[in-house]
Amino acid sequence: MNRILILFAHPRYEKSRINRSLLEQLTGSQGITIEDLYELYPDFNIDVDREKSLLMDHDIIIWQHPLYMYSAPAMIKQWIDMVLDFGWAHGAGVDNLKGKVAFNTITAGGTRESYDRDGFNRYTMQEFLYPFEQTARLCKMNYLPPFAVQGTYRLSDAELSWYAALYKTMLEFLSHCDLQEDMHKHPYLNDWFLEKQGRKGP
Repeated sequence: MNRILILFAHPRYEKSRINRSLLEQLTGSQGITIEDLYELYPDFNIDVDREKSLLMDHDIIIWQHPLYMYSAPAMIKQWIDMVLDFGWAHGAGVDNLKGKVAFNTITAGGTRESYDRDGFNRYTMQEFLYPFEQTARLCKMNYLPPFAVQGTYRLSDAELSWYAALYKTMLEFLSHCDLQEDMHKHPYLNDWFLEKQGRKGP
């Protein structure tokens, strides 16, 4: 079984309709550990040893956060800078994270169409996430496309429930599947999993 660690960061979680629904759907899921980084470290004083131990105990690492001004909330950057340090996460002969899987779960107010070279935001979602991809590759991790919930302001309650259920089902699948299979043929994990299930979007 692949153990999953969700590193969640949202500075205004109490107002986050989308992320709250995604995480509440996972309550009680076996093999999934959820860390609310802002709740754990309100002073940004991250327990590096604790975080490294969690990384070693899990196979799939997920950075879950809203896309704020084309980037992640500050806590995610603080976590990366403090925990993924030279000599432990990367460097000559360092293999602590080698072979682990990493990806982002993103929520964004902009629609999928707006994240396109010809769209309002001028770049794709994948291009905005290049720093995460390169960080994962530096640590010898296998970086996957993001799971994304976009156009969040327009989602109905039914659509939101559909995304939350899809997220749970996909993570449960990942916890038991062969992580070596091709998951990179689509720009989003959503698309890969829906194709694998023979399903369509909401």
